[in-house]
Amino acid sequence: MAEVLDVALRLVVIVIAFLTLPLIVGQTEHKAMAHMQSRLGPMYAGGFHGWAQLIADGVKFVQKEDVIPAAADRRVFALAPAVALVPYLVVMIVIPVGPGLFGADLDVGLFFVLAVLGVGVLGSIMAGWSSANKYSVLGGMRAAAQLMSYELPLVLAASSVAMAAGTLSLPGIVEAWRWWWLPWQAVGAVVFFVAGLAELRRPPFDMPIAESEIIMGPMTEYTGIRFALFMLAEYVGIVVLSALTTVLFLGGWNGPLLPGPVWTLVKIFALAFVVIWVRVSFPRLRADQLQKLAWIGLVPLALFQLALTGVVKVLAG
Repeated sequence: MAEVLDVALRLVVIVIAFLTLPLIVGQTEHKAMAHMQSRLGPMYAGGFHGWAQLIADGVKFVQKEDVIPAAADRRVFALAPAVALVPYLVVMIVIPVGPGLFGADLDVGLFFVLAVLGVGVLGSIMAGWSSANKYSVLGGMRAAAQLMSYELPLVLAASSVAMAAGTLSLPGIVEAWRWWWLPWQAVGAVVFFVAGLAELRRPPFDMPIAESEIIMGPMTEYTGIRFALFMLAEYVGIVVLSALTTVLFLGGWNGPLLPGPVWTLVKIFALAFVVIWVRVSFPRLRADQLQKLAWIGLVPLALFQLALTGVVKVLAG
């Protein structure tokens, strides 16, 4: 009975984090972008600094009509938002926040995370194909091409950390982490983070969405709560990417003075702010630039990091 209660409590905490952390990141993005671009927007909802505006937007989405195009594949169209969102919830189950603070510790946790994250991108491909809209199909094709390009450097960079730690367990990687890994694995950290941004289709890697070109791409025909689920998936993806980068490359809960879980959250929100900063600072990449960055830039760097890790491990052994 005690084990059942422990599992239930862990799941409740994960669901609460799944629902609250992305909202905090989303609100931070709106307000940070507003100040960076000197266009503050609505500041009245909730009082101080318009803190409840994101909640008001969510209520608006719930009230909107749910429209499905007549020519759409209704089942795939309806399922796509869930396919885009649910994998991130599954991934959060194995991400450790502190010593013993995780939903489940899998011996192949890193492999599990990378496999499940690849499923989430299929939601955009499904949405693009099922919408019976040329803009949506084009967005889905762009999403597929982007996934194929950036999955390889993402996996190679993560493999470098697993090789260094000697385990695929995420808590095991955090426990094996040492401060001198920061410069040693710095190249892999940058590759992982940039490739993760591309897989999330965040600016400047938002070619599959590109409002000014293909009108939101795979999400063109979505309205109401289904569109809101795609937006929620994007913000959950930011939290998951920041958490994985923290666990793999920044030592997770390791840090002086503050409790371990606090350090994890501080690092997650610092990286989430970097995601926001990148969105504001860089223009969208062209198709050729996006592919060159993956194959000429990130893949060689990831291979270099993997080779460097192998050399260090052999010399240290």
